[in-house]
Amino acid sequence: MFKTLEETVELIQENKLLHISGAETLLRQLPKGKWIGGTTEYFVSESGGVTSDQSLDVSELGFDAYKLAVYSAGSLPKITRDAYKNGFTVLIIPFESAAHREYARNVTGYADLFTKNIIGWISGVNLSKAGMRARTVIGYTGEFYTDKAVAIHVKLENDQTAMLNIINIFSPDETSPVITVNSRNSGFSVRSCAINGRESSLADYINDNNIDVRLPLIGDYSGVGINVSIKEIRDGEVILYAPVFEGIEYRFAEKLPDYEGAFNREMNNITDKSSIFSCNCILNYLYGELEGKRLDGLFGPVTFGEIAWQLLNQTLVYLQISGKTETPVREFEMAGVV
Repeated sequence: MFKTLEETVELIQENKLLHISGAETLLRQLPKGKWIGGTTEYFVSESGGVTSDQSLDVSELGFDAYKLAVYSAGSLPKITRDAYKNGFTVLIIPFESAAHREYARNVTGYADLFTKNIIGWISGVNLSKAGMRARTVIGYTGEFYTDKAVAIHVKLENDQTAMLNIINIFSPDETSPVITVNSRNSGFSVRSCAINGRESSLADYINDNNIDVRLPLIGDYSGVGINVSIKEIRDGEVILYAPVFEGIEYRFAEKLPDYEGAFNREMNNITDKSSIFSCNCILNYLYGELEGKRLDGLFGPVTFGEIAWQLLNQTLVYLQISGKTETPVREFEMAGVV
């Protein structure tokens, strides 16, 4: 929910457990407390898409058993060990940091990843302001990072269940060729790939076929479509916002005539829009021209990558909790992982 700086300070001073996103200038004015934060100046608010360096998006997590943590690229594989068996983790990683690359490339190999509920986002910058860097902050110490991830691990009661969900408005174009890469060409950029089994230049294929690069590649992960967005084509190389992997079949997405309508149609299918946390992608915000347009629920920061277990692109992610407890267990730990 959108808050002023003064309202956010008051919540911190009330000892609330918070997730906060906003401009670095505002985050640096917040007192120490039980919160983590990341930089962005784009939001989906109750009144519509908005770009602002004057307000903060604040999620009150409302749980009493939790621990805060900081992770370098080298220690990120420990995140699944630190996460509670029955609980959830909110994770923020700075854009284009070593931690970002580590998580994107290797997270699916982390022990017990899909038995834990890890949701979060990649912090970013205002694209119209030169010289900015994406940052994260651990409110417990007030330290800011350009190269480390921050997290809140929350423990739930036995009668509570975390439900991590995504909205992907894209579908693979069945007329698109199947695109695959080998181990030498996997990662955040692609030159050579196999297109319907034939070795080819991906950049040439895109240019020769007038492919709209606002459409993501969609990888088939055992029937689940995972988007990989194109950042740019430079000197014959296709630069991506997330890595592609050997062994995954990719197709380009079908054309999407109405971003706003597609999101609202998906959200109209959700009977309960209450969420603990949600975020949406900067590319959806820009390509869908969502500024000033109102989406029907699921508000939060606009991000430079979304996390629902693994790194996603052009996706909305959200977390809901089912069940209630009247006798919460109070527990706190500063994990201090670096």
